[in-house]
Amino acid sequence: MWISGALNLDSGVGGKIKKEDIQSAVEQYEKYHTSYGGDEESRKANYSDMVNKYYDLATSFYEFGWGESFHFAHRWKGESLHESIKRHEHFLALQLGLKPGMKVLDVGCGIGGPLREIARFSSTSITGLNINEYQISRGSELNRIARLDKSCDFVKADFMKMPFYDDTFDAIYAIEATCHAPDVVGCYKEIYRVLKPGQYFAAYEWCMTDHFNPNNESHKKIKADIELGNGLPDVRTSKECLEALKFVGFEVIWEKDLAADSPLPWYLPLDTSQFSMTSIRLTAFGRFITRNMIKTLEFLGIVPEGIHRISAILEKAAEGLVAGGRMEICSPMYFFLVRKPL
Repeated sequence: MWISGALNLDSGVGGKIKKEDIQSAVEQYEKYHTSYGGDEESRKANYSDMVNKYYDLATSFYEFGWGESFHFAHRWKGESLHESIKRHEHFLALQLGLKPGMKVLDVGCGIGGPLREIARFSSTSITGLNINEYQISRGSELNRIARLDKSCDFVKADFMKMPFYDDTFDAIYAIEATCHAPDVVGCYKEIYRVLKPGQYFAAYEWCMTDHFNPNNESHKKIKADIELGNGLPDVRTSKECLEALKFVGFEVIWEKDLAADSPLPWYLPLDTSQFSMTSIRLTAFGRFITRNMIKTLEFLGIVPEGIHRISAILEKAAEGLVAGGRMEICSPMYFFLVRKPL
């Protein structure tokens, strides 16, 4: 059933948060954001708590609606969303030149969907770094099911303070994850530190594009909705990310916003004006059914209070992303390949 899958009723949303605490967790999360009186500085100062609460509350919804890989993809006509997501991950592995025997780090790995796909594709050993306990437990379970638990593992840690020695990894990647960092320079410095000299780091970053005007009220509202709906302290510009990479010492091999030439709009899966039988739960009709079923279940006391508010936050995220995508002021796939000098 759609709803039971979304709410993960057996373990509670997020697994870690007790059902009776969900409502207060949602309220605490909301207070970090502009719409509820919060500001960028409070989000940055409390990024660890904010991001943890977000993924404790939202992970089950993500997996229900999106699958195991929580990211967008450059997509060709005639290609399904699932196919494009796999190709997006394979493209990253090829850019990094991954080969059997390499030790790889996935920074901000979610529940490990890309980790498992890239590990199978490249025959590499991948460590997933994640600050969220529930996502690690879920990812470990999925690794066991996929029989990758011997070659791939997870480490619970903050990517601003990685528990690894200098020059540990043969390659590092991040997929729509380092956007959660409160300080992009500090985050890239840590990645630079644990990467071996001469090796590569590649990422898909969430960024505001050159079309974004920080003085435009409509643009500012869309940015705030995206931050609220996705647990982000601040969505940086692609120029800021590029400057940070150079500042910490990386050599830039190439960089490009892949959304700019995607044959299909990257936000298409969230666009309720489109109807798809293969992704009906993401359509306006699917959201309407899910929204009202959640309201009913919460009213009847079958699911905990606060579930509907989580759903509303995620819908706000989708609305912000679609609006930002149509106006071309944001992108979830600013791609770069950089190298740590010898």
